[in-house]
Amino acid sequence: MTEGAGVHVLVVDDEPALQRAVGAALRTRGYDVHLSASGAEALDHAVRNPLDLVILDLGLPDLDGLEVCRRLREWSTVPVIVLTVEDAVDRKVQALDEGADDFVTKPFSMPELLARVRVALRHRTRPGPGTEAAVLEVGDLRIDQPAHRVTLGDRIVDLTPKEFAFLALLARNPGRVHTHRAILQAAWGPSYGTETQYLRVYASQIRKKLADDPANPRLVTEPGVGYRLVDPLVDG
Repeated sequence: MTEGAGVHVLVVDDEPALQRAVGAALRTRGYDVHLSASGAEALDHAVRNPLDLVILDLGLPDLDGLEVCRRLREWSTVPVIVLTVEDAVDRKVQALDEGADDFVTKPFSMPELLARVRVALRHRTRPGPGTEAAVLEVGDLRIDQPAHRVTLGDRIVDLTPKEFAFLALLARNPGRVHTHRAILQAAWGPSYGTETQYLRVYASQIRKKLADDPANPRLVTEPGVGYRLVDPLVDG
């Protein structure tokens, strides 16, 4: 069976050349691809057809890509990868806060996009409200939430309560970028959101305790945006 067999992907971008390139790369790997050039057309297609993934450019001719993401999230949990320009850090953060799962910066390589597609699809089935897994596992990292216990292989990892909350949030959606604001509010409370210096310190402490390999990190920094947790043997 080919990589994308039975997987329905909606690509939303108004650049014909990019549409053709992304569409061809996905179809070659067996994905079922629909191309939309506008936000309105994309939303209409999403309402009428089951989707497994949306690749969404934020610069559309009618609706802002952020608005498209916002409307999708009103009724759908389909993974969304947004396409942004290199210096649009604020737009990346806004998109993730609106419910996007990941981003790819233009210009991008096709292998990078395809890798992000595989990660998003691998983790697209998430527990619903009230059904969250008590124990989270990402590779050999195991987080027992009720017991507040973290193990890496056979080794116990001693984390402070805030380090635990930081790591557990990322482990609930491995591979997905979490913004600074989302992490701060989850670990420190709703009145926090801009104290990013806290996160740099805690991320450094967590990496040391996990004995993270800088060449193949488990806790990945997305500069100016946030952090993601990956399985270095699978998603790295």
